[in-house]
Amino acid sequence: MKFLAFLLTSLACVQGFSLLPTTTTRPVSSLTPLFDASSFVEHALTTAGAVSALSGQTIVVKYGGNAMTSPELKQLFAQDVATLQQLGLRVVVVHGGGPQINAMLEKVGVESRFEGGLRVSSQEVVEVAEMVLCGSVNKEIANLINSHGGHAVGLSGRDDNLLQCTKEINKDGYDLQYVGNVQTVNVQLLEALLDMGLCPVVSPIGTGIDDEATVAYNVNADVAAGRIAGELQAARVLFLTDIAGVLNKDMELLPTLSIDDVNGLIDDETITGGMIPKVSYATSAIQLGVKGAFITDGRVPHALLQEVLGGGASGMGSGQGGTVITLE
Repeated sequence: MKFLAFLLTSLACVQGFSLLPTTTTRPVSSLTPLFDASSFVEHALTTAGAVSALSGQTIVVKYGGNAMTSPELKQLFAQDVATLQQLGLRVVVVHGGGPQINAMLEKVGVESRFEGGLRVSSQEVVEVAEMVLCGSVNKEIANLINSHGGHAVGLSGRDDNLLQCTKEINKDGYDLQYVGNVQTVNVQLLEALLDMGLCPVVSPIGTGIDDEATVAYNVNADVAAGRIAGELQAARVLFLTDIAGVLNKDMELLPTLSIDDVNGLIDDETITGGMIPKVSYATSAIQLGVKGAFITDGRVPHALLQEVLGGGASGMGSGQGGTVITLE
């Protein structure tokens, strides 16, 4: 938290705001420093190293979980995105919205069922998902970022064929109906928006191809974020989750892992259950060329800012807010 306090205070100063009174009757020698000198220097060097390494680079964030439902965390996430933009980073946000979709399905009386733990996306379900994700959820996120001084624009995977999909063929034989497998990403659209200083906020509703060009597909937000990050050759992709990160069998956080490490942990059943798809999305992004994939605890205030900048020039995160997966 000291790092965050330093960073936010420094940004305020850089933007022309003083955190000290403009006048004082006390002698300068009696003023209490805002920060311990050694701590200030350490945090300054960490932040400067991260900004130097990442300025002008692209990071992709999958936004979901508690960070997306808690009113306080929503505000802090939007502030983090705006701050990263002000520091010269190019940010793409891909969001989920499962709880909001479930609430609307219940409200309108559309039945939703699951096969093998995966939602079956009937045409009616996709229509509701598109209405919720591309409407209220997407625009709220973009608006919050703008309200904190950022520059964001909301769009869906159907806009300008951003996410072109075919039907997902489930490996266990389940017919999930209108669940999409992303075939192409309109990188030119995203690059154009980023070049304009905008943060694209993407809802994961894709569009069909050729004879299915008017078909809407529901796309897993984690998959969409990883694929977008890979196609953009992003410096980082962060998956905000409701978990602390990858834990060992003693329930201790593993702050850094290579792809080989991940495969070994799956083989010896340290990584099991719902964590397997999460690390799979991360490793897929790495194999597409992303330099670092973060499984980040989105329940932590300012999780995005802390993990992107907290590791300094090394880019390995704070070491406390989740797990970073790299190629080697």
